[in-house]
Formats: sequence, structure tokens, C-alpha cells
Amino acid sequence: MNDDHAISVSQLTKRFGSFTAVDAVTFNVKRGEIFGFLGANGAGKTTAMRMLCGLSFPTSGQATIAGFDLYRDAEKIKKSIGYMSQKFSLYEDLTPRENIRFYGGIYGLTDQQIKSKTDFMVDHLHLENQVDNLVKSLPLGWKQKLSFSVAMLHQPKIVFLDEPTGGVDPVTRREFWMMIYEAAHEGTTVFVTTHYMDEAEYCDRVSIMVDGRLDALDTPLELKRKFNAPSMEEVFIQLARKAKRSDN
Repeated sequence: MNDDHAISVSQLTKRFGSFTAVDAVTFNVKRGEIFGFLGANGAGKTTAMRMLCGLSFPTSGQATIAGFDLYRDAEKIKKSIGYMSQKFSLYEDLTPRENIRFYGGIYGLTDQQIKSKTDFMVDHLHLENQVDNLVKSLPLGWKQKLSFSVAMLHQPKIVFLDEPTGGVDPVTRREFWMMIYEAAHEGTTVFVTTHYMDEAEYCDRVSIMVDGRLDALDTPLELKRKFNAPSMEEVFIQLARKAKRSDN
């Protein structure tokens, strides 16, 4: 593995019976990079992300994540990464303080570290009046920012964000991306999926999957140039038109 690569993937494939969800994808993600992983519903991006997080076993191919082999070191990978899903990241029937304590325990933080992290998050996210209320009572934007902070609790080398800004307002989305920039600036590699094409413009590089294959990978500027497109949305539309399947 190249020392500059946080993620290195070669011919990674996932089959379910006769269906190939991820078809021999190959790419690298640099350390500290914000890497956009795009694809229409059914393209295979969620399946690929689950493999990279050690949550699903590949059918074939190779990958190293944070220096660890995907086959031999799945548990080490899980301890070295953060993960945030739009669908589930926090326990709704716990308070923010209780969520932080719970995940801090999972990540092996000491009581003092958990207290220090809690104090920092409360101040940083302006949760002073909400820290002991149930998470389900928080506005969605606050939930998403808290989820990201919890995913970063143990200072992971890589954080995987699966459609993290779905459903939030534009102001909150911009605030969330400022948190992403801050994490990348401090050396964390950010691997993010999104359905918002304007967010693709914020990434250092973007890959686009179509029918399980990686059909494009470059900087947003270069992709727009290659496809003679005024925006990433137009690039995405040109590629997505080729898709033949619609189920992930």
C-alpha cells in the first residue's frame, strides 16, 4: 500500500448469487482527502461502502483500509474508522450525553476522555440546553451534526458518511460541510456519499458508479471538462442515463 493512501482498492467485487452488485472496482483515496462516492440508487455504492467498513465480506478483490487488510483485519478496521449513516447513527431514546458516553465506551475511551469530549461537543455544537433531552426531540440538523461528532469521537483515521445531509435545510448542510472541512484539515480522510450534486463540488475528487462499475473518477473540475458539462449534476445525469438496473 502506498503510504499516501488511506484506502486502496483493487478489483473489489461483491456478488449475491448471479447478481453482481459491485463489479471489480479499483481506486485509491489519499490521506486527508474528501472523496465523494456517487451513484444512482442501485449503482452499488452502499454495498461497496459496507465492504470498506468491514460490514460485508467481498466475493473477490483486494483492499486495505487505514493500512489494514480487508480480509484479515476487519476488527482493526472497525476500530480505525468512524461511520455515520443517514438512517441510523444515534439512539433516539437516549440523550446526547448518554449517546456520547455509550459510543465512547464502545471506542474504548476513558471516563476522563468521555467527559472532556462531551464538554467540547456541547460547547462546539451549542447543545447546552439540549444535552440532557432525548435525541428524538432534537431538530434533524442538530441530530446530524451530533452524529458526525460522535463518529469522530475516537479521532478515526477515516470517516465514512453515508448520505449524511439527507433531509436537512441548506444552511445546516453548509454548516455540516464546514465540519467536514475541519476534519479533513486535521488529517482525517472523509469518504462521503451524497445525492446532492452541489455537494460533489465540495469534494477533492469524485467517483461515480453505474451498474456496479466505477465509470468516472477525477476532480469535479476535470470531470466537468471531460463531459463538457456546466455542473456535476449534468456529469451525473450523462452517466446515470447509461444505467440498466435500479435496485441496490
